[in-house]
Amino acid sequence: MRLHITKTPKCYVGGSFIRSEGGRVVPLCDAKGTFFANIPHCTRKDVRNAVEAAAKAGPNWAGRSAYNRGQILYRLAEMLEARAAEMTEAILIGGGSRAKATREVVASIDRIVHYAGWTDKFQALLGSVNPVASAHFNFTVTEPMGIIGIIAPDEMPLLGLLSLVMPAITGGNSVVALASNKQPYPAILLGEMLATSDLPGGVVNLLTGQRDELIPTFASHAHLRGVVAVADLAERQALQVGAADSVKRLKLIASEDPMDWFSENAQGLYEIRDHLELKTMWHPMGA
Repeated sequence: MRLHITKTPKCYVGGSFIRSEGGRVVPLCDAKGTFFANIPHCTRKDVRNAVEAAAKAGPNWAGRSAYNRGQILYRLAEMLEARAAEMTEAILIGGGSRAKATREVVASIDRIVHYAGWTDKFQALLGSVNPVASAHFNFTVTEPMGIIGIIAPDEMPLLGLLSLVMPAITGGNSVVALASNKQPYPAILLGEMLATSDLPGGVVNLLTGQRDELIPTFASHAHLRGVVAVADLAERQALQVGAADSVKRLKLIASEDPMDWFSENAQGLYEIRDHLELKTMWHPMGA
């Protein structure tokens, strides 16, 4: 009789699959209580390593043409579409109905396609040519912020995660994301799809682990230029204190107020704008 080969999930950092730096794991059981796999329990060192990987990948990603970024994001949607059934099963490990899990996967594919279509449009809508009372051209353009930290919601482990990651990378940023604590496996599977997509390694880095251990590092790391988090009151306070000291932009979503991730309000131009900086330039007329 052949023994079943249990999967060894790994986090996706810098284009490679890693075990946690400390070697710790947390057992993941399905809704019936049956053991499924050991999930890496990442440490603060893993967060720092992921930030380094994102820093290396960031300039190349930001420097690509908007059209090329759109092609790459669309390819990611193709990868998820091809493995939709497998991702549905990954979501079902956490319980719930098959219909709800299927709906989440379909919405996730659509969300990626939505942002793939924005890559060559947001600059025209958020930039501007400004009238000035002098012989100059004055215009404002958008620039990526740099590395964005993402704290994903516990619920909607795929759609919630992608709804936060996609606007950041659409704008040319790189990302370090902490997956759902309760349902981490869809993020593990997403990492496998990222590895076989055209997205350069290090643009999206996915970690799993305990939020209370890792959130202080997300809040205080000086190279993270912004953090987007679905968090409870205590977590939001910790992020605000750390962000004030390290001077980073925060976007906090209260976990106690359920977010409708299927809504049109969970996507769009202004989600991209939250991860951009505006640069105004002056140029003499006739020069």
